[in-house]
Amino acid sequence: MLFSLLEPLPPPLELALASLRQQLACLDRLVLAYSGGVDSALVAALAVEQRGEAALAITGVSPALAPHLRAEAAEQARWLRIAHREIATAELADPAYASNPEQRCYACKRELHRLLAPIAAAAAGATVLDGVNAEDLGDHRPGIRAAKEFGVRSPLAEVGLDKAGVRQLSRALGLPWWDKPAQPCLASRFPYGEPITAERLQRVAAAEAWLLARGWPQVRVRSQGQTARIELPAAQLDRALGLWAKPETRQALVAAFLEMGFSAVGLDLEGLVSGKLNRELGSAKW
Repeated sequence: MLFSLLEPLPPPLELALASLRQQLACLDRLVLAYSGGVDSALVAALAVEQRGEAALAITGVSPALAPHLRAEAAEQARWLRIAHREIATAELADPAYASNPEQRCYACKRELHRLLAPIAAAAAGATVLDGVNAEDLGDHRPGIRAAKEFGVRSPLAEVGLDKAGVRQLSRALGLPWWDKPAQPCLASRFPYGEPITAERLQRVAAAEAWLLARGWPQVRVRSQGQTARIELPAAQLDRALGLWAKPETRQALVAAFLEMGFSAVGLDLEGLVSGKLNRELGSAKW
């Protein structure tokens, strides 16, 4: 299966696409750490295009993965016709993760790649890939260090593709989810230092699912202690303020969140800002 271009690409992206295809074609077998996000989905598409049955996508499943994202990852894999497996990860059993330190993502990715390594070895020494893009290298991403320690390759970063390039390339190749919002794991909803438990993760997942079901396609529910703070894109704040100013809709929201176990609920007037909780880290990088 070859993905044809549905629209022209600027020369730098044409070159990046050619480089990606060449890199993947040179691999005998590959195992992809696949979340279903736009980055790993692009790698999955080109992996199955170039290597067919020799490409395997694996999704790590734990309470930190929102149920709807798990379902979307599986659905996308079926659409791409790439072999797909789920594996249970146990990062919550590791205090280096559950205590929610600044390096939490390192412990998470270490657990994932600890499980992927023997799978790749059993597949005739397959190469392990991930969906890290070039833009990620400048953010606080401790998980990148864990991946490097296990010898994981990042094709998108290797050819210099940033998030915008990934989206443009995905759209040109006809991937329906090219504009899918970024969806970091649910653990990112908790301030560093606040313990992470399965119960707290499930509560956040339920709160976000409640909002998604009511027409808010891009949302974060930050959990600070027992308080829920809703983040929506800034362009949607006026709609939210108008809607939730009505007693019946506001009361329904508050009642639902209280029933989930929160003690209070608020709306962040700044709007949704990816990585907002990393502000306290200052200039720290991975």
